Amino acid sequence: MINAIITDIEGTTSSIAFVKDVLFPYAAQQFPAFLHAHWDDPSVQEQIQAAEAEAGESLGTPAQASALFRRWIEEDRKATPLKALQGMIWKAGYENGDYTAHMYPDTAPALKQWHDSGLALYVYSSGSIAAQKLFFGYSDAGDLTGLLSGYFDTTTGPKQSADSYRKIQQAIGHPANTLLFLSDIEAELDAAAEAGLHTCLLDREQAGLESRHPVVSDFNHINFPD
Repeated sequence: MINAIITDIEGTTSSIAFVKDVLFPYAAQQFPAFLHAHWDDPSVQEQIQAAEAEAGESLGTPAQASALFRRWIEEDRKATPLKALQGMIWKAGYENGDYTAHMYPDTAPALKQWHDSGLALYVYSSGSIAAQKLFFGYSDAGDLTGLLSGYFDTTTGPKQSADSYRKIQQAIGHPANTLLFLSDIEAELDAAAEAGLHTCLLDREQAGLESRHPVVSDFNHINFPD
């Protein structure tokens, strides 16, 4: 019996194109002005120092830091300091109404149905927890944060490591075999399965993906294990 669902975001609840074509370019464009304006903020400096440690180089000016972060965006690096600063930048974009977060048409109705049926819902994404809350708080379908019981990001661990899912299971407090993880990435599902979770692969593009995990094209076709 499934007690809780943990879902990825990109390619699962929402289009990868929104992140790649809207959020990433927005952050890249805003980084120089944002860092110049907020360079001395303790929360920003904390992430600058973390980025210095990860990159192995000194970031003494906003221009140097902007260049690094924009390069990491181009490389699609899953670096925690990048994700944290992107979340700060995206917050302003959401609040200004520059965009809303894309959701597949079946996402919000399914989340509401699962929530109403008593299932606890969680998010595990490479984006920061702050960014996840903005994503679901300013979605095309409105504010969905009331449906979610918690969020996990790369501070828990890499998404392709079984230990990350063990930590999530411990945090949620339900046995691993009562948890269902949803993602469009095979390696993430492999890691979750290694930790004892049930899994389901979302093939949103209906590309006929082959997988050792159950495959569905949308949330409406997910079969819950007994």
